[in-house]
Formats: sequence, structure tokens, C-alpha cells
Amino acid sequence: MPTWTALTTLDNQAAAEALGEDMEDLIPEPTGIGVFEMEDGSGLWEVGGYFTEEPDHAGLALLAKMFGAKDFVVSELPEVDWVAHVKRELSPVEAGRFFVYGSHDSNKLPSDRIGLLIEASMAFGTGHHGTTLGCLKALDRLATKGIVAQNVIDVGCGTAVLAMAAAKIWPNPTMASDIDEVACDVARANIEANHMQGSVHVVEAAGFDHPDIQAAHPFDLVFANILKGPLISLAPDMARMVAPGGRAILSGILNPQADEVVGVYKANGFSVDLRDENGDWTTLTLLRD
Repeated sequence: MPTWTALTTLDNQAAAEALGEDMEDLIPEPTGIGVFEMEDGSGLWEVGGYFTEEPDHAGLALLAKMFGAKDFVVSELPEVDWVAHVKRELSPVEAGRFFVYGSHDSNKLPSDRIGLLIEASMAFGTGHHGTTLGCLKALDRLATKGIVAQNVIDVGCGTAVLAMAAAKIWPNPTMASDIDEVACDVARANIEANHMQGSVHVVEAAGFDHPDIQAAHPFDLVFANILKGPLISLAPDMARMVAPGGRAILSGILNPQADEVVGVYKANGFSVDLRDENGDWTTLTLLRD
């Protein structure tokens, strides 16, 4: 079945979200709509729709004009077996003591590594991206220093690979949250695939906004591998949710954005424990003063 995409950008979050909502009324209707802040530091928001039939070009043009967006770029995608493609492309990743792999590479797990199984069909947050890799390396360094976190949460968890990694080395209940329902389902599936039911509790939440999270705080360690904008918005809540002497591992930060994030978190009572670059991305380990 052919797949069509329609993509545009604009510089206003509220307008981008409103445009995404109005795209739901198109005929033929999209099978999925995404609204994301672009990761290139431009401040732009991308709005995209996915269709199984060629979309209404006139309707898209009208929506773009109404919301001050650029003209939609409409493309027909070739039919690809994406799971097979991902299996070919995703090789195992080693980050300190951690070994992230797909089931097709289960025979490659070294005996002296902690295995984290992430299925190829659930491949966002696999450890291949510099942000996830940086967080795993930061966690490994903390554990190597003898730090033990009793209470951990992974905010914006995706596959829950970070929450699972923490639960593997510290046998305490760990939380994982994501704003996206599908991501929460993916996280639960990966937790089950790793036989970690009962070790990681997943909730659907924006930031820390969930009764279970509020009841569990303060946390000794918070992962937040998201984007610069949400990280800055979370800073006051992060200061409230992290215990004094606790840490936050932040990523999803392009290298030129790191100083701004550090400045905001310093103003909210954090100091830099470690700053690490992996490719274009910076991972910050911050200490709650």
C-alpha cells in the first residue's frame, strides 16, 4: 500500500499544534499526524501528516495559508519493509556496561555486559542516537563511581531503555513516563520483552504531571532525554522533583544549545557534574545543590 506524506514548518508552537488538529478534518483523512520542534536549533516546528491515499493538495494549501506555514511538501514514499530494514541497519550498541541489541542479535550478547533488548519494530530510543548513548554512558559513570540511586524516573522514556538500564543495576522500583500513549505501549512491551515487569512502572504523563509521580518524589535520579525547549520548561519542576544531592541526566540538546540549558538549570539550583558530547549532541549530568 503506498504511503503519502505532507510536511510543512512554521515558527509558532501554538499555531503548529492548531494546524495539526485541523489536519484531522481533511478528506482523505490522514492516518497519523505529528507536530515536533525541529532539533536543528532553528526554533521551527514541523507539522506532518501520513496518508494511504494522495492527500487533498488544495486543502493543504488552504491550511498552510490560514496558519502562516510554508507550503506543504507532498511526497509518495516507496513501499519498504521497515522492520527488515531496521534489522539490517541496527547493530548492537555498547555503552559502558550496557549492551543494547535486537532479538536478531541475541547471540552476540557478551557474558560480561548488561543486556537491554529493544525490538527493531520499536526502534526509537535504541541507543544508536547520540542522546540515548550519552545517557547510558552517564549512567554507567555514576554506577562506576559507586553511586546508588534508590528512586529513579525516566521522563519522556520512549522505549524505556534508560529506565530499564537503571533498574538492571539498582534493584529498586523505577518509573518511566511519556506524553505519548503509543510510546508508553512500546515501553511496556520492551519491559515485558526484558522480563522486567514489576521493576519499571510506566505512566502516561506530560513532564511530572501524574499522581503516581507526585507520590514517588523526590527522586535521586531523573533522566530527561527530550529537547531543549521542554527541558528548559521543566527546570523549575525538576528542582522540586530531584532530591537535594540527587542528579538529573539531560539530553536531546544540540551542542550549541548546552550553555543555555546549563544557565537555566544553574538558576534553579543545579550544578554541572559532567558534560559529555556524542556527535552533535550534549548530555549533561547535573547535581541538585
